[in-house]
Amino acid sequence: MILMIISFFIYCNSLRKMIHCHPMERVHRFVSNDFTVRAAAVNATIAVREMQKIQNTQPLPTLAVGRAMVGALLMASHLKEKQQVGIYVRGDGPMGRVYAEASFEGHVRGYTPHTYFEPEQYQPGLKLKEYIGQGTLSVTRHMPFQKQPHHGMVELISSEIGEDISHYLIQSHQIRSVISLGVYLDTYGKVQSAGGVLVEVMPGVEEEVVQILEKNAQALKTSISKEILNGVAATEFVKPFLQGIPFTELDHNFPISYSCPCTEERVVQALESLGEEELDDMIKNKEVAEVRCQVCGRPYEIGVERLQEIKNKLYRQSLN
Repeated sequence: MILMIISFFIYCNSLRKMIHCHPMERVHRFVSNDFTVRAAAVNATIAVREMQKIQNTQPLPTLAVGRAMVGALLMASHLKEKQQVGIYVRGDGPMGRVYAEASFEGHVRGYTPHTYFEPEQYQPGLKLKEYIGQGTLSVTRHMPFQKQPHHGMVELISSEIGEDISHYLIQSHQIRSVISLGVYLDTYGKVQSAGGVLVEVMPGVEEEVVQILEKNAQALKTSISKEILNGVAATEFVKPFLQGIPFTELDHNFPISYSCPCTEERVVQALESLGEEELDDMIKNKEVAEVRCQVCGRPYEIGVERLQEIKNKLYRQSLN
């Protein structure tokens, strides 16, 4: 038993070193000591990797959805409890639709209908602009007890997602910001690291503070995704962005996770709406019902035996 525990401990540590991400990773929030600047940093490798595993996305869709997921996590951390933010990129390119949603509590999901998109030829750098094209970025903020969510929309200025989020913040909320989103893929197109930093300057702040932040951002030589690969913690890779500005970390103890409210029960409820006749045809043809959540991409398979149970339930209900 002791040997098993030691072996498990060694395995967990090896896995942690391999992905440079603690299983309980969270979004770290910071504020300048004069409360004029706020920042958030996250290592979202596990969540983005889970998205790729579920949806089996190709490199470009992985990059796009991963960046959107990281951006949503960072923005959501600046909200309040039980609030969430959705990011919807809609362009005229062949991979023009990308969606991500995150809550203040660290739940995140992302999706594109073009999960299997691949360019004719991969160019160095994997730029998204050519494939997302021109279009709009919509941001929706869901707040409890409000019938209608807050909705804002801006034109895409780069289609690389990070710069477009920064453009949204200044246009819709008069908040100047510095943002860096990174997703690093290996030669096989698999996620090795993902994370980002978002620094926001409150309206009315002196121009000197803005200049310091811009100078810091321009001086950065290593991307966030490379920092994560090098084992740098999220609490550390925010420091170069805030150099020269005294700051303090805030409490935000919510582990991030790839999460969606879709369940097999909801899938069954959707199949019940097909009716007995349609279900009977599927059963006779021995068809497995394959359903995929259109928001998170999680696939569900309902076998013939379960379809028969659903049909029998509908029949019993019809007798009442």
